[in-house]
Amino acid sequence: MRRLFPLSAAAFLTLPASLALAAADESVGALPTVKQGLATGITGIIVFLLVLAILATKVWPTITTALDQRAEKIKEEIEAAELAQQQAREALQQYEKSLAQARAEAQKMLDDAKAQQQAIAADLKAKSDVELNAMRERAKRDIDSAKRAALAEIYAETSSLAASIAGKILQKEIRPQDQQRLVDESLAEFQAAHAN
Repeated sequence: MRRLFPLSAAAFLTLPASLALAAADESVGALPTVKQGLATGITGIIVFLLVLAILATKVWPTITTALDQRAEKIKEEIEAAELAQQQAREALQQYEKSLAQARAEAQKMLDDAKAQQQAIAADLKAKSDVELNAMRERAKRDIDSAKRAALAEIYAETSSLAASIAGKILQKEIRPQDQQRLVDESLAEFQAAHAN
């Protein structure tokens, strides 16, 4: 409404000039005189200048203010949109970084689990190998010990039997010291023969 007021005022100002021209020119078809044309021209220029002055002082500042406000609002909206876009980009980058970090951590956990599993398997294999070797060595020692004990027992029995047979053959009794000496000599010979 405030914007229409200056335009309405300009229209009312031109009305008297138009009526004056119409009254002066009551004759139909008559050409206006230079004086009438000059008055009309000056009146038109004055009205134009008045309308221009009103527009320049009242309407134009309002229009420019509204346009400036609109431009500022658009600029703020663009800046807000750019800021939101930047924040979205940063959030996306942060999300991608977190996702990559989570993937790396998961891969590291898998690698650690595999390495730990391999270490446990290697440790168990090493322990079982050590225990197996120890069992083999114990079995060898036990077998060797049992073999030596059996051989010693066989030699003792054999020498005792041989001494008894020899005594019967010779009809002479062998003293226990001689028998022990014969057993020891026989064992030494047997061990020397089997050591090679």
